[in-house]
Amino acid sequence: MTTTYLTVARPATAEVEDRGSRFRCTLRRVEDEDEARGVVAALRRAHPEARHHCFAAVLGPRGELQRSSDDGEPAGTAGAPMLDVLRGAGVSDVAAVVTRWFGGTLLGAGGLVRAYGDAVRAGLAEAGTLRRSLLTELAVDLDHADAGRVEGELRTRGVTVLDVAYDARVRMVLAAAPDEVQRVRDVVAAATSGRSRPRAVGERWVDGPAG
Repeated sequence: MTTTYLTVARPATAEVEDRGSRFRCTLRRVEDEDEARGVVAALRRAHPEARHHCFAAVLGPRGELQRSSDDGEPAGTAGAPMLDVLRGAGVSDVAAVVTRWFGGTLLGAGGLVRAYGDAVRAGLAEAGTLRRSLLTELAVDLDHADAGRVEGELRTRGVTVLDVAYDARVRMVLAAAPDEVQRVRDVVAAATSGRSRPRAVGERWVDGPAG
């Protein structure tokens, strides 16, 4: 099972030029195919004078859904090389749209492949990357008198505290990578002298630091 993957850290726009034609890459992080298609539609509305809005997207933790479109360019000269760049960078949950303004000179198939690929590479350089990780959520119930001290000890030991809810007892929700779950359980046991034991309650994808 995939427990970590790369995606873009931030929205980005970058442009390259070849013999008068402008190729502007718009990169966006997206959740699904409909959202990816929405990026294309928005750019068509924003730049109706552009000749082409070529598209590539990779979606899912394993990059299991991949889409591309040449949008009127010769087959295989736009969407496919754009998709190749995304795959080569190892990113997912990302849509790339390259908007082209024709400069009056035909570039040939090789020139188009190079220009569309270069535009996406420039966009990725602007966007940066971050790593998403699938973490296990663990809930632990504590007495009010112990909650503050235990939370402090957990944070000091590098345990991620996602939420703290106060009711009749205090429920603390922790997060751990799959291979760290037992360590977190041991830390909680030590901090509570064995009185509280966290239990798995779910999973969530969490963004790491941007690069």
